Amino acid sequence: MKTYGLIGKNIDYSFSRNYFNNKFKKYNILNSQYINFDIDNLSQLNNIFNRNDKGYNVTIPYKKEIIPYLDALDIHSKKIGAVNTIKVENGQKIGFNTDWIGFKKSIEPLLKTHHTQALILGTGGSSKAVAYALEQLQITYKTVSRNKGDFAYDELSQKILSKYLLIINCTPLGTFPVVDVAPEIPYQYLTDKHLAYDLIYNPAETLFLKNCREKGAVTKNGLEMLEIQAEESWKIWNS
Repeated sequence: MKTYGLIGKNIDYSFSRNYFNNKFKKYNILNSQYINFDIDNLSQLNNIFNRNDKGYNVTIPYKKEIIPYLDALDIHSKKIGAVNTIKVENGQKIGFNTDWIGFKKSIEPLLKTHHTQALILGTGGSSKAVAYALEQLQITYKTVSRNKGDFAYDELSQKILSKYLLIINCTPLGTFPVVDVAPEIPYQYLTDKHLAYDLIYNPAETLFLKNCREKGAVTKNGLEMLEIQAEESWKIWNS
């Protein structure tokens, strides 16, 4: 049995488990399974890595913290400083990042010529991948966070939001089941020139996206990004 899995914390909602197990059924990929490794801390990794599995995805909150436990990183994950895919090859655990590819490919069709500057909400592992993708797209960016960003949330003004017309939510705020919260940005300053992207996919429209849409912004959730990054992971495991 070829086993793949997701390493994370509180991941019962897992997109990846359903996605891959459905893929195995649809394409008659035999003797393969995808399971969740829901762990409270990374000290439990030895129990996982000793299983001789084929590969793993990594999600919140371990995308950065898992790096010291790996044997090598590919060039992209090394530059990003976060891993969401692990390939096991000849006993070696090699880290990759496919989040940036998923984000880049899913947002490109929506970009207009005026989307030259972006605000990234949050500073976690996913935000690193988004920042890397924006660099490939030659879009400059600033981060927004309560304490680690270029801007604090209460510093965002009409002047700033009129300049940064692409806004990406990389925080978990608004994820099911706590759907009645959103990043505290001044939504009243958004216009139809803004593009708002939320990495969250459940619910399909977060409160963040709803608030942006109601001001005329174009909006997109993270489902396509997830599907693309999952397929990129599959390519890596089977290359």
